[in-house]
Amino acid sequence: MLRILGKASSINVRKVLWTCAEIDLPFEREEWGTGFKPTDTPEFLAMNPNAMVPVIQDGGFTLWESNAIIRYLASRYGNATLYPTEARARAMVDQWIDWQSSDLNRSWSYAFMSLVRHSPLHQDSRALSAGCADWSRYMQILDRHLQSTGAYVVGNNFSLADIPIGLSVNRWLETPFDRPSLPAVSDYYQRLGRRPGFRLYGCNGTP
Repeated sequence: MLRILGKASSINVRKVLWTCAEIDLPFEREEWGTGFKPTDTPEFLAMNPNAMVPVIQDGGFTLWESNAIIRYLASRYGNATLYPTEARARAMVDQWIDWQSSDLNRSWSYAFMSLVRHSPLHQDSRALSAGCADWSRYMQILDRHLQSTGAYVVGNNFSLADIPIGLSVNRWLETPFDRPSLPAVSDYYQRLGRRPGFRLYGCNGTP
């Protein structure tokens, strides 16, 4: 059985859990990370030298990096609707997964650390204001895109890209600051909320 190492409150672990729910893949999860088993031990570092969750073990195969993990699981156990096999369709899914992990993730970093984690190193008012503005700019890109698709990130059907993007939208809505109105993002979030996998893992790791 698939072994998942990581705490359920981690946004990157939740990507993996939600993916498993979408493909009906059974797993066993172990609590690793802050507040649980430490990731800086020789045992964990032998699996991931970055000392970060999630890590999976599938038989004798060990893999880290959340987006690599969900792509692997969808390719091995999923179907072409979730993660297409045709090159151009797959590239569109990958484009938005990579956008989430690079551009969107980077934009929210300061605001999230300041407003949610209350990090003393992230309390500069000007940097916070700039961070919120940058985050809003990228979310407006997503809103315009969802207006054009009318449903999910790459079109009418839910795909693997909607898992990291959907979790990012959850983080956007759960962070306490003055957000611009994004009607297409709001509609998209409600659409995701009807999926059993999202109800299990989409809201900060709690049903």
